[in-house]
Parts: sequence; structure tokens; C-alpha cells
Amino acid sequence: MLKKLAILVAVLCVVGFVVPERITIPVAEASRHDWNPNSFWFEPWGTSGVHKGIDIFAHLGRPVVSATDGIVLFAGHLAKGGNVVVALGPKWRIHYYAHLNTIETSIFRLVWPGQAIGTVGDSGNAKGKPPHLHYSIVRLVPVPWAADGSTQGYKKAFFIDPSAWLGR
Repeated sequence: MLKKLAILVAVLCVVGFVVPERITIPVAEASRHDWNPNSFWFEPWGTSGVHKGIDIFAHLGRPVVSATDGIVLFAGHLAKGGNVVVALGPKWRIHYYAHLNTIETSIFRLVWPGQAIGTVGDSGNAKGKPPHLHYSIVRLVPVPWAADGSTQGYKKAFFIDPSAWLGR
């Protein structure tokens, strides 16, 4: 029984890496002009030190959509992120959507690129700032060669610059 379970886990791990990653901009009607590509790893950035994602600016209430296929692992409220959705996507990557005005999905729901998961807002530590979506991509399997000597640069082994992916 244990051997069968180990095989199942190994197969699931491999499948997670071979599933194609279809990716789209996670704000409806947004383009590359709606975020600053230099904001990834920008410092100083409040209590976080560096900005580990990008902020896609849009009107309050504009639909936020899943950037890729995945399964929702968290949909709720966090102190800094405000209303947040976290989804596990292909390649064992976590997609983090923060500062939502509303959440329109739930935990364990399957999502696909372009499916509505919430709306643009200013919740969490974005209160009082222009409405935007904070979007981050985090690897569960680190790539040590991505780390560098910048502030918290070792964390680049986990964090992916969304601009590089969304600009394709």
C-alpha cells in the first residue's frame, strides 16, 4: 500500500511539471501599460523590504481573472494583502492575488485563465491608495541560480517576476 501511495505521489509531482502553463494578464482589459515592470523587487517597500510582485492598476471593481489554470487554496482576508486569492497552478507555482475589493471564488475551486475570481480594490495595506491588483508568482520548488546579491535576493529562488511572464 505504501509503495502504491509513493508511486501516486511521484506521478502527481511529475504531472504538475508537465501540465502546460497558459498565462494571461489577471485584470480584465489590462495591458502591459497598466503596471510598472520595474516595480518587481523594488525597494524600499514598507515592512516587506522589497516588492515581490507587480501592481496592476485599474478602476475599482474591474474583474480580476485567474492568470492560469489552477486550484484555489485560499480565498479570504490577510492583514497586508486584504482580500486575497491564492491558487496553485502548473509547474507547482502559487499565484497570489491581493487587495481585492470582492472575492468571487472559493477554496478548492478549479480555475482557468480568464475566469473571474474577484474585483480590483484597495483592501489591506493598499487602503487609501489607487485601486490595483498586487500579483505575485511563487515557486514551490526553488531555483537557486535565480538568487542574487540584492536585498533579500535569496528569495528570488522562489519569486518569479510576473512582468516577464505576462509580457509574452
